[in-house]
Amino acid sequence: MEIRAGQFSDAGVKAGNDDAIGIRVPDEPLLTTKGVAAVISDGVSSSEGGREAAEACVRGFLTDYYSTPESWTVKTSGQRILGALNRWLYSQSQSRFAREAAMLSTLSALVVKSGTAHLFHVGDTRIHRLREGDLECLTRDHTSWSAGEKTFLGRAMGADLHLEIDYRSLPVEEGDTFLLTTDGVHEFIGLTELRSTLVRLRESPEQAAREIVALALAAGSQDNASCQVIRVERIGSLDEEAFYRQLTELPFPPPLEPGMVLDGYRILRELHASKRTQVYAAQEVKSGRKVVIKTPSVNFEDDPQYIDQFLHEEWVGRRIENEHVLRVLEPVGRRRFLYYVTEYVEGQTLRQWMESHPLPSPVEVRDIIEQIAAGLRQFHRLEMVHRDLKPENILVDPTGRVLIIDFGSTKIAGIEEISTPVERNPMLGTLDYAAPEYFRGENGSPRSDIFALGVIAYEMFTGRLPYGKPLSPGRLRNPPRYVPVKRYLPEIPIWVDAAIERAVSLDPGDRYGLLSELVHDLGHPNPEFTRRESEPLLQRNPAAFWRLLAGVELVIIVLLIALLV
Repeated sequence: MEIRAGQFSDAGVKAGNDDAIGIRVPDEPLLTTKGVAAVISDGVSSSEGGREAAEACVRGFLTDYYSTPESWTVKTSGQRILGALNRWLYSQSQSRFAREAAMLSTLSALVVKSGTAHLFHVGDTRIHRLREGDLECLTRDHTSWSAGEKTFLGRAMGADLHLEIDYRSLPVEEGDTFLLTTDGVHEFIGLTELRSTLVRLRESPEQAAREIVALALAAGSQDNASCQVIRVERIGSLDEEAFYRQLTELPFPPPLEPGMVLDGYRILRELHASKRTQVYAAQEVKSGRKVVIKTPSVNFEDDPQYIDQFLHEEWVGRRIENEHVLRVLEPVGRRRFLYYVTEYVEGQTLRQWMESHPLPSPVEVRDIIEQIAAGLRQFHRLEMVHRDLKPENILVDPTGRVLIIDFGSTKIAGIEEISTPVERNPMLGTLDYAAPEYFRGENGSPRSDIFALGVIAYEMFTGRLPYGKPLSPGRLRNPPRYVPVKRYLPEIPIWVDAAIERAVSLDPGDRYGLLSELVHDLGHPNPEFTRRESEPLLQRNPAAFWRLLAGVELVIIVLLIALLV
């Protein structure tokens, strides 16, 4: 991405300047994963700490935004930062000034990432966009009016403990110019004059900002006047050839044999091989530490989508730190080939554990599900959806610790915002555990992972799938019915069966919203489920009641016909 930016602020006729402005254009990789940010704030002059509040808003946003996880969306990052800033300003008003509304400021923030502009807005600062000669205001002033005259701000940072933020996103085109202003500018210059200045000085944003502020002061502005101009010269998305060159900077490693040394690692033995990857036990030559090396298959050496997914898996693993997720390690030296390194963990896959424990107790199942949920929760906190949870991707070590060991299909919300020439397939997981929404082409959500976790719990108890066979688009046209665990395991408590049924509901809205809710209901009777057990069948399952009634009627009719004959 290539940006030209300029900004200027002047106290004007006032003795002090309560406005604050700031722009940050980071280096890579943050330029790609986070984008460019600009913030403008106007401290409320009638509040004692207005100037400090404005400076805190600008400084806090520009610092904290780039410290949020790269996996978060711009919207999540911005809203969480502004929520925290607002609470801090509100608490400062109470603790330092012993009253509310002592540290107030407006705020308008613009983040340009990939081909999208993200706007956050509170108060009466404004964001405009100039495109093809047309200047449009993109924000709405949060002001109250009385008898036709503006009287006071209706919304401001620090004014209330609970902040309502205006957010919107819109596509960016090369050549778009964004203009951010405080009311000391836009209340004294009309759109026509602003537009003509931006068009005339489009090659010099700094000069445009200075001239706009000067025009406002010349027009009689009695307030501080501040202005930012950001012009998008190039969005910066790679074409397919450039993207492929970037992906293939590192060649695939040759076939590895025991005793070979690869970039400081001695290969011990092959652990697993498939048509897509090879996995080896290895040892760091210098330290002797045992590790695992995963390499791509040469079958996909010219497949950009495959290489992107392989790199993506390492990216995810580097950013998750949880005892129930396999750790991806930093290489000991410079890599000459494409591979990644993880911690070495002795153990067996959950599939192997299930084969050796065909009749686990509810306590054993709950313990394993709880540990998987603990690892999965870390994905969800980082706005990631695993999308391929299955027994083969879960490891159980000799102490009973459970780890998620594969991240190749993970959806990362923040990365999804970045446009690439490679199409990312939302349906990457194993069909047996895939939630129905994937068959509709959706990217999935944390509730999709909860579906897969529910299927695993069901399979641990029964050795079967909750809908008899794997789901498919054809089966979903006539939605199948859940087969109760009690059919295969009559002694299981009905509340455990009901918890699994809710987790694997075909409708995401009917599933648990949180992993902790599923884990709790697997170990504690949910009154809703125990109440259902004592309800009449008509209330508990109307469809089943009417099917039963129809069956009884049919039997009666057959008997009557037989008697008449």
